Amino acid sequence: MIPEFQIYELGDLPLLSGEVLKEAKLAYQTYGKVSETGDNVIVMPTFYTGTNSRNEGFFGPGRAIDPARHFIISANLFGNGRSSSPSNAPAQQSGPRFPLVQMWDNIAAQHRLIRDHLGIEKIALVAGWSMAGCQSYQWAAQYPDMVRAILPFCASAKTSPHNFVFLEGVKAALCADQNWNGGNYVNPPEAGLKAFGRVYAGWAFSQTFFREGLYRQLGFQTIEELLRDWEQDHVLGWDANDLLAKLATWQAGDVSIGPFYNGDYKLALGAIKARAILMPCTQDLYFPPEDNEIEASLMPNAIFRPYHSPWGHCAANPGNDVGFTAQLDANIRELLGE
Repeated sequence: MIPEFQIYELGDLPLLSGEVLKEAKLAYQTYGKVSETGDNVIVMPTFYTGTNSRNEGFFGPGRAIDPARHFIISANLFGNGRSSSPSNAPAQQSGPRFPLVQMWDNIAAQHRLIRDHLGIEKIALVAGWSMAGCQSYQWAAQYPDMVRAILPFCASAKTSPHNFVFLEGVKAALCADQNWNGGNYVNPPEAGLKAFGRVYAGWAFSQTFFREGLYRQLGFQTIEELLRDWEQDHVLGWDANDLLAKLATWQAGDVSIGPFYNGDYKLALGAIKARAILMPCTQDLYFPPEDNEIEASLMPNAIFRPYHSPWGHCAANPGNDVGFTAQLDANIRELLGE
């Protein structure tokens, strides 16, 4: 029986912060086979609250990304419960003691997996939703000679100040739980996790989504039903410290952080050689299209191609907006030259 994911042992992983992630493990899964010429490799990192299993909604038979034609590598973000995370780290780094892992660190680890472990030298495409899309920018800036194309959708190259503040809001809701105890909780902070989910739901969809009652298309008769579903998803599905570890990675997101660009955002984007299609949703409250328009103007080979949808950030969630899925596949085919 094929396991849901595999583990690549990284050993003690030096981090950009100067700390070391002890006994680091990178969870991943592959689909399909590498072609004889090695030109069919597609990397799909995971998004916030995502796993390689959830990434499977972005590809399949007949899709633009298809295991019958491509070799797909789905790498799990540190902090997501499969790769090294507060919930599975050695005791000295468990829970709130987990170090800050930045985008740079995630991509450095993925690079080791892909080049050293899997023996791959070229990547045809790095694509992903939300934080996965943020990692696609990072891949292209960190290893510009390795990546041929990127397609970040509902993402950005740098976490904006407004995005940072939004994340502070959901973080504060979680940490206000009396059981939080600075992350050293004995029992899961369920009230905080529910509050986190409720606040998050208000940002995940657009104002139009709620005004027009599109939540009914998801099977909810009232907004309260939707909010309770988000509550339960976070209570049953996520460790609180894991959520905050990934949130810290998100808040620190900046493609120019690291030894190559020393915080020069324009220099980092200008160094990206990969062809790119930047695909925001026009009503996304996390990553507004204006940010991507600025990025495209700074990247040598980028096309700014927004998609109009009232589903907001969740337009990209498989099954929500069939038009988004169709446009995503068309953009992928364009980048792959198919």
